Amino acid sequence: MKRSLKNKQLIISIITSSLLTLTIPKSFAQIFSTEQNPLSVKWRQINATGFRIIYPIELEKEAQRMSNTITHIYPYVGASLGQRKASIPIVLQNRGVIANGFVQLAPKKSEFYTTPPQQFDSQDWLNNLAVHELRHVAQFDKLTGGKAHPFPETVYFAWLGVSFPLWYFEGDAVSTETSLTNAGRGRIPSWIMPYRTQLLEGKNYSYTKSNFDSEKDLTPGYYQLGYTLTSRIRENSGKYVFDSVLTDIKHRPVRLYPFSNSLKKYTGKGTTEWFRANTEKLRAEWTEQARKTPSKAYAPLNATSDFATSYFLPVKINDQQTLALKQSKGEPPHFVLIDADKKEKKLLAIGPQEQAWFSYANGVVVWDEIRYDPRYKQRSYSVICSYHLESGRVHKLSSRSRLFSPSLSADGKKVIAVQYDLSNQANLVEIDATTGKILYSYPNPDNHILQTPSFSPDGTAIAFISVTEQGKALLQTNRTGQTEVLIPESQQQLSRPVYFSKGIAFNAHYNGIDNIYYIELDSKKISALSAAKYGAFNPAFSADEKLMVFNNYGIAGYEVAEAKIQPEAIGENNFVFLGAAAAKQENTGTVFTNIPDSSYVTKPYGGIKDLFQVHSINPVIENEYRGGLQINSDNLLNTMNVFAGVNYFRDLGRFEYNAGFTYKGFYPVLSATYRNRPRRAFYSGSTGIELGEWRENDLRFAATVPFSLNALNHNYNFSLTTASSYTKRYSPENMPNNYITTLKFPLEYSFSFTHSIRQSERDVAPKWAQVLRFTYLHQPFDAQLSGDLFAAESFFYFPGFARNHSFLANLSFQRSSGVRKYDQQINTVYGYNNITAINTLKNTLLLNYRFPIAFPDAELGALAYVRNLRAGLFCHYENLGEDTNLAEPKTFGFELRSSMNLLRYQPVVDVGARVVFVNKIYHQNPILELILNYSF
Repeated sequence: MKRSLKNKQLIISIITSSLLTLTIPKSFAQIFSTEQNPLSVKWRQINATGFRIIYPIELEKEAQRMSNTITHIYPYVGASLGQRKASIPIVLQNRGVIANGFVQLAPKKSEFYTTPPQQFDSQDWLNNLAVHELRHVAQFDKLTGGKAHPFPETVYFAWLGVSFPLWYFEGDAVSTETSLTNAGRGRIPSWIMPYRTQLLEGKNYSYTKSNFDSEKDLTPGYYQLGYTLTSRIRENSGKYVFDSVLTDIKHRPVRLYPFSNSLKKYTGKGTTEWFRANTEKLRAEWTEQARKTPSKAYAPLNATSDFATSYFLPVKINDQQTLALKQSKGEPPHFVLIDADKKEKKLLAIGPQEQAWFSYANGVVVWDEIRYDPRYKQRSYSVICSYHLESGRVHKLSSRSRLFSPSLSADGKKVIAVQYDLSNQANLVEIDATTGKILYSYPNPDNHILQTPSFSPDGTAIAFISVTEQGKALLQTNRTGQTEVLIPESQQQLSRPVYFSKGIAFNAHYNGIDNIYYIELDSKKISALSAAKYGAFNPAFSADEKLMVFNNYGIAGYEVAEAKIQPEAIGENNFVFLGAAAAKQENTGTVFTNIPDSSYVTKPYGGIKDLFQVHSINPVIENEYRGGLQINSDNLLNTMNVFAGVNYFRDLGRFEYNAGFTYKGFYPVLSATYRNRPRRAFYSGSTGIELGEWRENDLRFAATVPFSLNALNHNYNFSLTTASSYTKRYSPENMPNNYITTLKFPLEYSFSFTHSIRQSERDVAPKWAQVLRFTYLHQPFDAQLSGDLFAAESFFYFPGFARNHSFLANLSFQRSSGVRKYDQQINTVYGYNNITAINTLKNTLLLNYRFPIAFPDAELGALAYVRNLRAGLFCHYENLGEDTNLAEPKTFGFELRSSMNLLRYQPVVDVGARVVFVNKIYHQNPILELILNYSF
């Protein structure tokens, strides 16, 4: 009987604590950039037939061009969805160096990041962005009607997120960019290469794994999956099939799996049925392509791994060693030396790059990496760094620069790189490899997009790729101004030219598969140097030029391979063009052939009225007792957020009214919040414990200075915040006569510092990081409320016993007095809210060890796609030296967690449970805490 009673108590404890610790997100996450530009940027705007182009003054020429382009092409872009007109602001962002673009709601806008990347398809970069992103505008307008009344954009955004697979949005946009132009990613073999490799290697990944990615394998991704599916569906069901599907969803929005059900209604197959049929068709088409395209097998020079790993841009240092840039799902990017026995030596971890890139010559390595502005993250730079293999010395050759694809001369004394200014003018610049000084800038009067230059062996000539709307070309130039077109503009994916004695080697896809070719400078004859089955890239040559080392693509990623230099014929192009049916249905050719050249009137942008963009009335659910509605305004430049709302307190039977703003244009972030709210408190009265209620006006305001730096693989963050408030209480009910009616400007100061190194995809927590936080609260202007609180928190992360393991030691201290005596500012032990306290909280020592167990990529039918299984052990102390000692923690236990996609929806859900054992002096049964969070 006694044992049964204890078990019953444990079960009750588990159920109770499970309900208390289940956490549910309070609001929808913004999944796009919310960062700002510096105040020094001068903005202008053009109103062009429904489109408002907002741009920095340096982009006047590009803004005029895009105004003409967008208004001309949109009727073609939206035609197959029945969309001929649109109204949306488009922001041109020129301060960053990462090529990107997106369309969003809440607020409705699109952003084009105008600096071209160093590798994309064979057309103008902004044209590429325009046709792709305008297709997203058409998709959104088809579903929302173009204008949202009364401002439910956030609700629309959430509805789109749970009703549509991302593969449709992006695949349909890629299909459109490919059908309406002579370029597009659907025409690029290297873009679809991972999917082709997977199927020809016999891998049968599930629909969800192909869509949601994997933490161990390379998968197609939702762009490639979506392009193949939308192309196949249009091929079988016609040009307007998605117009019908989206119309049906709009008319019947509240259903489980609405996209799949509507797709089945009009095509006879749902999403998984289309996936299976498409998979078999693709495998057959690509098998036939492989049969018709002769290929060679290349043995890898690198060791194999049990998870996806790539070794980019291999180059022979000597006969025994190969240098490469290693990237994998288990480790952050770093340089490695690979010896003849495939053993690796790690050299140097580096920072984020726009694309994998480095150059080696004469014992020196140079590369470009992204550095962010300390405060305004819309502004970033691409700087050049160098590394000397012998000394291990790292040197930054440029600061606050916009330099890309640096390549060394043979003697290692000069660097050639692509430079972009804020007007999008591109130039090749020659740089001193020791000082970083720019020695010469090569003219580019027609402002072609420039990519991946390299020096000739004697350093007098430069080969580079030029990109225009007509395609890519290979050119050669020198300081005398002589520029020669070696390969004229075409749709070939030319990239990374490299000189050797026979001519210039480069990447291209003449036979329908990316391979390495070379051109003889005199005869202009082009020959093949590789015959890879899936793709070969990035050639480098041994000193005697008998061998070529290069990247050969395999099922696990980019391998290091080598081959004898044996020129062969190019071969027939057997590329499988999956977008042929959609292109025929559109029947437009390229939509960029007859763009008007009108001159639009411009005017300044950025006054007070442009700070407000009301877009949504959102439901807000704080917890099971509080909920309401909130109206939101976010301006287009991400500098001003304003909200106002009303909440109903079910436990109090009364309403709260609130309003506030956050302004992020200045260096400090300023915020203020006003709340008129009901309150309740228990106090000791003449008849015992009594309940009192009141209302109060509460005004809170804060100023925060966020500051961050990054260099190589290190990140540093600083934050300084000061905050205060003023509270006036009124309408007391059953309150004591001496209750405090005014709280006058308590002050809070906080400072935090974080240092961390880059994490890999499989890391469950930082492996090396330090966090320090200090907080001080007091009431200097209110003598009747004496007391203060000081808190100091420290977090130290260390590598665990194995790869991707992490150990955390969190030591925190707080001292409080007066009205702050019972405040809790520091992290508490697991189970804290379910354990009766013995003393006031003074310090904690929280020790946590976290590690991955497995990466199963398991599909549990339509219920869940399980990405990983993780575990953790913990040992937590409270009031160390007083209530606990190192031998007797207050709580200890373990947790099991898993990241998964539920019901085939995009958000990643973190599900888990934690078992907390409590020190026996607290007479507390074990506690079970459930964990539920999600992220996009």
